[in-house]
Amino acid sequence: MNKLPARHAARARTASVFRLRPSVALTLAAVAQFALPGIAGAAEDTTLPSVTVRAAAERADGPVNGYRAERSATFTRTDTPLKEVPASLTVVPGEVMRDQAMGSIADVIRYVPGATAHQGEGNRDQVVLRGNATTADFFVDGIRDDAQTFRDLYNLERVEVLKGPAGMVFGRGGAGGVINRVTKRPVFGHVGSAQVTAGSHSQVRGAVDVGNKINDAAAWRLNAMAENADSFRDGVELKRWAINPTVTLVPGAGTVLTLGYEHLRDERTADRGFPSISGRPFNADPSTFFGNADQSLSDSTVDGFSAVLEHDLGGGVQMKNNFRATRYDKFYQNVFASSPVNAAGNLTLAAYNHGTKRTNIFNQTDVTMKTVIGGFEHTLLAGVELGHQDSTGVRMTGFFGNATTTTVSAANPFAAATRFQSAGTDANNRVKADIAGVYVQDQLALSKQWKLLAGLRYDHFKVNFDDLRTTTAPVDLSRTDNAFSPRLGLIWTPNDWSTYYASYSFAVLPSGEQLSLAANTADLAPEKARNYEIGARWDLSRALTLSAALFRLDRDDVRVADPLRAGFFVKTGQQRTEGLELGLQGDVTRNWQVFAGYAYLDGRITKATSNGPAGARIGLVPEHSLSLWNKVTLGGGWGAGLGVVYQGESYTSFTNNVKLPAFTRTDGAVYYDFADGKTRLALNVENLFDKKYYPTANGDNNISPGAPRNARLTLSTTF
Repeated sequence: MNKLPARHAARARTASVFRLRPSVALTLAAVAQFALPGIAGAAEDTTLPSVTVRAAAERADGPVNGYRAERSATFTRTDTPLKEVPASLTVVPGEVMRDQAMGSIADVIRYVPGATAHQGEGNRDQVVLRGNATTADFFVDGIRDDAQTFRDLYNLERVEVLKGPAGMVFGRGGAGGVINRVTKRPVFGHVGSAQVTAGSHSQVRGAVDVGNKINDAAAWRLNAMAENADSFRDGVELKRWAINPTVTLVPGAGTVLTLGYEHLRDERTADRGFPSISGRPFNADPSTFFGNADQSLSDSTVDGFSAVLEHDLGGGVQMKNNFRATRYDKFYQNVFASSPVNAAGNLTLAAYNHGTKRTNIFNQTDVTMKTVIGGFEHTLLAGVELGHQDSTGVRMTGFFGNATTTTVSAANPFAAATRFQSAGTDANNRVKADIAGVYVQDQLALSKQWKLLAGLRYDHFKVNFDDLRTTTAPVDLSRTDNAFSPRLGLIWTPNDWSTYYASYSFAVLPSGEQLSLAANTADLAPEKARNYEIGARWDLSRALTLSAALFRLDRDDVRVADPLRAGFFVKTGQQRTEGLELGLQGDVTRNWQVFAGYAYLDGRITKATSNGPAGARIGLVPEHSLSLWNKVTLGGGWGAGLGVVYQGESYTSFTNNVKLPAFTRTDGAVYYDFADGKTRLALNVENLFDKKYYPTANGDNNISPGAPRNARLTLSTTF
């Protein structure tokens, strides 16, 4: 079924209401990159002593060895052994993603304890981290990547998921944690690999990763992918492609400059799943589309430029400047279930579309220094982050004749919207945000066994909201928030194979955090997130690590209805998540690799909020969840993988009216490595036992059915 012409027509009609202005921001920002006096860091792994600068530029796998990560900079902004990170941090390596044939952020999250995937209305990546749902806490190489789009894994070395508030490192937001994608960089040597996948539901995907050195002072790398697929869901399809060229220049013994550009295009059906009935998902064939697949679409284009300049000043002092400018262009439209199925077997459908254009410009400058003060070893960090975000958004309501909803039978849950137009109150706005943050941190070695980490950040966040509606009285708003974000961690390493820590972390969530303000929320001070945690890491062998974290995360000053002003809010509510997270990664034996996680989470509203009363459970937070992936090398070129994912029952939202049943899903894989040592054939089968399950939702009546048994055959080679 070819829906693209109708989709583009719908987008063109909506795009005409945007008030477009010529933008030269990307060009000016790129020029400004080289005018900045500072040169410093991002949350990725590169150290630059002058004698090893090329070695730093040449590392292809960084701090990861197979299924096990040994170092990270996501939490500290410095290259730090994981055993010295006082936080719960799960690193999903590229090898794990390849062996499981992962294709999305949702696939990655499935194997991260304390995290669950959110449906995101079928048009974006959205996750729940320790009970906090977010579309904004995504980062790439340490830079904010907060547009509501889908991301691909084709150009990644790994994904690092930090649990707990991350205000000191990442600024606003991050109440439950952040997801940081670490991209591939050029190496001073040959890189050549390609793969092609053929899967169920007409899936075809190809990807390539090539590169080499140009000379002793320059290297390049190119990652690209393209995919086309249908779905087990009626009328649902996907088309996407991306290209990411990068080049690294080494103009001197202590300097590395890496330039990159990415273009990603994603077109898919916006699928919002099933409605509910009597507090459970409606029991229909998993392929049934509720609404109208032909009128439900999500199209996005992302263009991003990056420049990372690293310099070793000598004497243990390093500087790093990370600049990124990204342009996002997204349009989505959906016809979806807006009510449960009633006793007569009927439900209502609603529809709307929304277009956004956003430009993000961020620059981070870090200075790190290793020194001895007062007889103690210090790793000192000082940094500045500057950012500007400019976003326009237009929403239109779908009409069925003269009504904004229509009633249909659950036996034939289809309707076509006759038009999309403003209903008067629909959004049409332009939002600008200016961000400035300064931060300092000290990693202090009190002794060989005891280390202390202390950091403090100060943020200035200003939002201007320009209401462009003409059918109602426009309301222009602005708000400025200034906030400190501290954190503290104590690490005890009694021997070479075990580490214990205790930590406190903090973050703020301003009213305009996700570039949106309303008259009834613009006067509200930021929400606050506080995390108290103790944890441990044990090296069970040289290549196998077990980690544990016990925590309490409070989100305070959550907005609740103002008893004195109807339609307004005050900040008095609280939600709390307490729990335990366990992780196991690495080699059990030489021929047996494992990547596993378990989480016990108790997420509740402890003081009434606008979302629900005290005692209500947080949506999409199962009490128990478990993931276990095994890969075994059998000999003779053969290998096998077996994975089990268990998710306990959870509610779809704070209302606690609809419950997702618990489920267990089993996945498998068979690998064959050819004798040439360069070619591999892999067969991955998802949901081996063809179980019916519901992994996630977006509220009480948009519930995603899990995919039935499906397979992917991948041929990969290096050259």
